[in-house]
Amino acid sequence: MTSYDTPLRTAVAEAELALATGDVPVGAVVLDPAGTVIGRGHNAREAGGDPTAHAELLALRAAAVVRGEWRLTGCTLVVTLEPCVMCAGAIVLSRVDRLVYGARDAKAGAAGSLWDLVRDPRLNHRPEVVPPDMVGTEVAEECAALLTRFFTERRGP
Repeated sequence: MTSYDTPLRTAVAEAELALATGDVPVGAVVLDPAGTVIGRGHNAREAGGDPTAHAELLALRAAAVVRGEWRLTGCTLVVTLEPCVMCAGAIVLSRVDRLVYGARDAKAGAAGSLWDLVRDPRLNHRPEVVPPDMVGTEVAEECAALLTRFFTERRGP
């Protein structure tokens, strides 16, 4: 897979679903080795009152159901925002081969911004990381703009 535009745009569409419940608009999809979406999720913490209902975790759970096992070897997780520590841990433990994300998270990112948990050499699995500067400027800007609009509207000017 050379371009992440299409799967990242699919994740953006998933993120937009979170807006209906007042959740932070983060979306994620899991691609199997052939590039087919086998799991998807968007933030649902507010919707379900669940602190673990992050887009990445929901997408990973859905993909595990489709695969019939927890090991997601060969899969790619595509998410609109850099994963937090909780999600980064799940990415490592699920054995995802690749993480692609559209916007950095300077306050809580655990894939290179604040921490780099997913590539910690002390762990037994380290997925390839494809950060925003490698996914394409337009779609990366779209991911960041969605979050900026959400927080601007929520907090006011």
